[in-house]
Amino acid sequence: MDYGELWAIFGPGVAGAVFGAGWWFWVDAVVCSAVKVSFLHYLPCIFASLAALMFNCVKKDDINYSPYEEGEWRLKLWLFLAYVVSFVSLAASVGLLVQDSLTDKGPSTWTGVAGVLQCVFVLISGLVYWTSHSD
Repeated sequence: MDYGELWAIFGPGVAGAVFGAGWWFWVDAVVCSAVKVSFLHYLPCIFASLAALMFNCVKKDDINYSPYEEGEWRLKLWLFLAYVVSFVSLAASVGLLVQDSLTDKGPSTWTGVAGVLQCVFVLISGLVYWTSHSD
C-alpha cells in the first residue's frame, strides 16, 4: 500500500476526530462558562461547520486544474465561496476572542479561545476530508 491508499482509508476518520475535537472545545467552554453565552458567539462555529460541508460537496476529481478550460467554473466558484465563509467565520471568532478578553461583562476568555480552536479544527477537518476522499 502506498501513502495515497492509506490516506484514503484513514483520512475520513482523522477528519471526523478533528471535527469532534473542535466541537468538544466549544461545548466545554459553553458548559463551563459562568455567564450565559449569547447566540452571537455560536455563529462562527455554525458557519465554520457550514463551510466544511461546502468543501465536501465538491469531489476533488471533478475539478480540472487546466487554466485553458472553463468547464468547472461553478465548482471553483463554490469552493471560493466556501473559503470565504471559512475565513469570515475564523475572523469573527478571533474578533469575539478579542472582545471577550477586553471586557469583564461577557463570557470568559476561554470561551473566545475555544471558539477560535473550534473554527480552526472544523475547517482543518473539512480540508482533510476533502483531500482524502476522492470518490
